[in-house]
Amino acid sequence: MKLLVTGGAGFIGSAVVRNAVSRGFEVVNVDALTYAACLENLDSIANNHGYAFEQADIRDRAALDLIFAKHKPDAVMHLAAESHVDRSIDSPANFIETNVLGTFHLLEAARAFWIEKGRPQNFRFHHISTDEVFGSLPEDDSVLFTEETPYDPRSPYSASKAASDHLVRAWYETYDIPVVLTNCSNNYGPYHFPEKLIPVVILKALAGDPIPIYGKGENVRDWLYVEDHADALLLVLQEGRVGGSYNIGGENEFSNIDLVRSLCAILDKKKPKGKGNYAQQITFVADRPGHDARYAIDPSRIREELGWRPSVTLQEGLALTVQWYLDNEAWWRPLLNRSGVGSRLGLKA
Repeated sequence: MKLLVTGGAGFIGSAVVRNAVSRGFEVVNVDALTYAACLENLDSIANNHGYAFEQADIRDRAALDLIFAKHKPDAVMHLAAESHVDRSIDSPANFIETNVLGTFHLLEAARAFWIEKGRPQNFRFHHISTDEVFGSLPEDDSVLFTEETPYDPRSPYSASKAASDHLVRAWYETYDIPVVLTNCSNNYGPYHFPEKLIPVVILKALAGDPIPIYGKGENVRDWLYVEDHADALLLVLQEGRVGGSYNIGGENEFSNIDLVRSLCAILDKKKPKGKGNYAQQITFVADRPGHDARYAIDPSRIREELGWRPSVTLQEGLALTVQWYLDNEAWWRPLLNRSGVGSRLGLKA
């Protein structure tokens, strides 16, 4: 099977590409190489004969048409997106243009290609989205996001992803193009761009800088190891019901403050400070505008229909992640100089 993966130089996208190539898939990585993209994420498979890279923007319909005609993929895995909530607060237009208009152009390019090929029913358009489209959950831990949860996005980022989800469903209902959709919880793991919470904590701790915690740190997230997510995405692509959606969660709910303390404790063991401990660097800062209180996914559908469950616990995954950052300073150090990294964003109301 030949896959066209958009955003394959990003965090989750590169995990999907590495996983797919290791399984023998042919993969075409389409990425615009914006600020968070890192082709270095793919060094391990860059010379594989089954891998190809095309630098293109998903908003460029002409470029997409050429790529489809050249590579003739059997499936599309759409991961390209602007994804940092804080940046969406400061620059919402970028999120609407890429996540909404880009998805529209990709759907139309895929549909034209699919029609030209005689509408093959084994073709798939897999749209990868987020649990943030569902809004915020109450503290009651018996209440979880399901595939039937009404959409209630609260940030420009989640609103743009909700819009893209609706476009994909509409193209399935209107044009019959075979689609599957997934909505995931918060990812973490190797190659995570250093503007997101877990790498920020690790790198601020190592630098001896204050570790910023929004508000009181009481916001709760369900954490999913990125390699587990990539495995689930390929499973849904191959075995998911056409027109169906699947929530992919890590079954690991943690408040932000408990997560940060866990990371500090792991660092205390793996790279002890000369004096004191890393948790002493925790600093509470002004909260993000519209900060959702809690996300948590009910993964029953993917477990019952496809037999998938995460392979690592949060503690196991955090230890693996911390060790990866300790071992790969040559990867993350240059990224600290990219635009906005290390700066507080998203305070504009």
